[in-house]
Amino acid sequence: MTRKPTVQVRRVYDPSEGDETRVLVDRIWPRGLSKDKAHLDEWCKQVAPSTELRKWYSHDPERFAEFGRRYRTELKDPERADALAHLHDLAEDRTLTLLTATKNPEISEAQVLAELLRG
Repeated sequence: MTRKPTVQVRRVYDPSEGDETRVLVDRIWPRGLSKDKAHLDEWCKQVAPSTELRKWYSHDPERFAEFGRRYRTELKDPERADALAHLHDLAEDRTLTLLTATKNPEISEAQVLAELLRG
């Protein structure tokens, strides 16, 4: 029986206690954060939404459902699909924490990815 992946979403600025594998999924490096303080295992910017989609969405809660639909379509692009498969592999045998710099991680690309990875 395969284990359902344990995937959580957090802000990259939050403390890292209890996180097993921490992966930043934003395309742009978080403002004001040093690489040392980030405590990242990986930066997987290949899985991030396109600049066009990110700018259109602008973290407007009313656009989140449509953002999620468009982003899932973008994730079929070969480079993004490979990056998503890599995240899935990471989540297979450990808790994976997807990190984003956004103020509202529950309406971010990290949340969309977490839902996909959880199946």
